[in-house]
Amino acid sequence: MRRIFTIAIVAFAALAILQSCEKDLPTNLEYSAYDFASLDENGGTWKPILLDSAAQIAIPAPAEEGSASFQAEVAETKAAAEKLTADQSEAVQYWSTNGLIRWNEIARELVAKYNLTPAANADGTYTLPDPANPSAYPNFPFAHPPYASRMYAYWSAAQFDALIAAWHYKYQYNRPAPYKADASVVTHLPQTDLPGYPADGAAVAAVSKAILTAMFPLEKDFLAEKAEEHQNSLIWAGINVQSDIVAGDSLGKGVAAIFLARAKTDGMKHAQAPKAISDSLAAVALERFGWQFINQEVPQRPVGIAPLYGRVKPWCIPNIEEVRPVPPPAPGSSEYEAAVAELKDYSENLTDEQREIANFWADGAGTYTPPGHWNRFASEAIVDNKLNPLRSARVFAYMNMAIMDAGISCWDAKYYYHYPRPTQSIPGFKAILGVPNFPGYTSGHSTFSAAAAITLSHFFPNRQAQFEAWAQEAADSRVYAGIHFRFDSEVGNTQGKACGIYAVDIAKADGGE
Repeated sequence: MRRIFTIAIVAFAALAILQSCEKDLPTNLEYSAYDFASLDENGGTWKPILLDSAAQIAIPAPAEEGSASFQAEVAETKAAAEKLTADQSEAVQYWSTNGLIRWNEIARELVAKYNLTPAANADGTYTLPDPANPSAYPNFPFAHPPYASRMYAYWSAAQFDALIAAWHYKYQYNRPAPYKADASVVTHLPQTDLPGYPADGAAVAAVSKAILTAMFPLEKDFLAEKAEEHQNSLIWAGINVQSDIVAGDSLGKGVAAIFLARAKTDGMKHAQAPKAISDSLAAVALERFGWQFINQEVPQRPVGIAPLYGRVKPWCIPNIEEVRPVPPPAPGSSEYEAAVAELKDYSENLTDEQREIANFWADGAGTYTPPGHWNRFASEAIVDNKLNPLRSARVFAYMNMAIMDAGISCWDAKYYYHYPRPTQSIPGFKAILGVPNFPGYTSGHSTFSAAAAITLSHFFPNRQAQFEAWAQEAADSRVYAGIHFRFDSEVGNTQGKACGIYAVDIAKADGGE
């Protein structure tokens, strides 16, 4: 077993992963309901990402604790919790104490399902997914790494704002959970001192349903079913009453609408540029630097993945020039020749361990991509540290915003420098994995992973060495596979760290430290 995977997380199932190194990490995290390490009673005062204030989305004042209407709701919850069916009990245990973990899993599963590169047509042409007709082949979306990183960022940042708002109203109205109002209410999850109104789980379900439906429109019915199940499970568990659910749902929908409005204007709709624009980027690089990336696929795909993703609006970095790396080494230079020699040596002498690392981090078609890898790691750390939903959302939000910013920065560099990959530059050289159809400099794996490692190390400093080791392994994996030069990965690592630092600096000032 490789040294860096010797961490004490049972759910990680390291041995099984090493025995099937071609496969990605398992999606579902097996964990038991837990007591929260803290309640973050002041969470409603934290600074949101997009909301002007925690009170921007209004919800009505709840019925008083002593009112007849509230007492009737408590009785309804009590009755529901006392006679669970097997399916209801299973749903309660599935959603457990922290629904964000399950929604993150669902998001990763959807990325894996839609991370399928469109195939060539019989005449050698290619058809791209059409958001206006998502059910046509190829289905929309093609959940490649840039698309996935953007989805994770919108989902998690919206969750964070919704839960800040939920915490604000919880402590403004301070209406107790049903089991606090009536000690005879049976609960099937750990009880807390959190006020019940609004239901934070209902807000999580509403945000997840709205954001993920916008990102994966063909999954509308499935997502509606999961959101309904999540919200119902809060009553079945004895944790909330119906008016808690209604208020949380309304709050989540309002917050999601603000984030989806941003998504419509962030530039993503222009990222998959037409061939003429893609060709012009290559021509400019050839004139400026003397090189350009040429896709080696047969038939040749006319446009790479999201050539203008580097112009999508970031979350934390002030502007793209702040994190654009220096030019890569010119072919024929001493640094270039050293990188070529290293790749040739790996090609001839790759060890079983290095091949295993390359396969483990491949994260290609049919997987939840490199950003998904880090969402899995974040989920494990959240559960292991018993974070409440608000603090969990904070981790996911800053990590995923940093990852998306890193992807934007990386794609800016890729199409600004338009640097060839080793399989194009080195005569006769072959990679051990499929070669992506877009420029090499800098490495996406390295950039995504370094940004994630920086942010997760801030939230879980006791795991910093592990996160840094994983980020380095992700970077090395692409060199072992022959997909990147060493400098692609090294500079990408520096680039990703810079993006992560911007996110951490904002987190330090949001009131949640």
